[in-house]
Amino acid sequence: MEKKNAGDGKEICVMYSTVPPSRSTDLAQRLLEKKIVACVNIIPVRSLYRWKGESCDDGEHLLIIKTRKDLADTVIRALKEMHPYDVPEVITLPVIAGHLPYLDWVYSETRGP
Repeated sequence: MEKKNAGDGKEICVMYSTVPPSRSTDLAQRLLEKKIVACVNIIPVRSLYRWKGESCDDGEHLLIIKTRKDLADTVIRALKEMHPYDVPEVITLPVIAGHLPYLDWVYSETRGP
C-alpha cells in the first residue's frame, strides 16, 4: 500500500454530500471555482431515510469531494451556504493511503486557508 506524504502536512480528505440532482453540477462547479476542492465526482443514488417522522425514498446525487484536510471546515461552510436542504449531509473521511502523484495533485489544486 502506497502511503501519503507522511509528516509533511499534506493531509487529504474525502467528503460526501447528497444533493438534489438539479443542483449537483452547480454546487460542484462553485466549490471548484473557490479553489477549495480539487475534484468532485457526481453519482446518482437512491436515498431511503426518515425525515420529520416520514419515510422518504428520493433520487439524489452523491458528491464525492477531494480536498485538503485543513480545508474541510471551509468546504462545510460553503456547502451549508449553497445547499438547498435544511440539514445537508456533509461527512468528512480521512485518506490514510493513496497514489502519491494523485494526492499531490489534490493538494496543489487547492489553496490553503
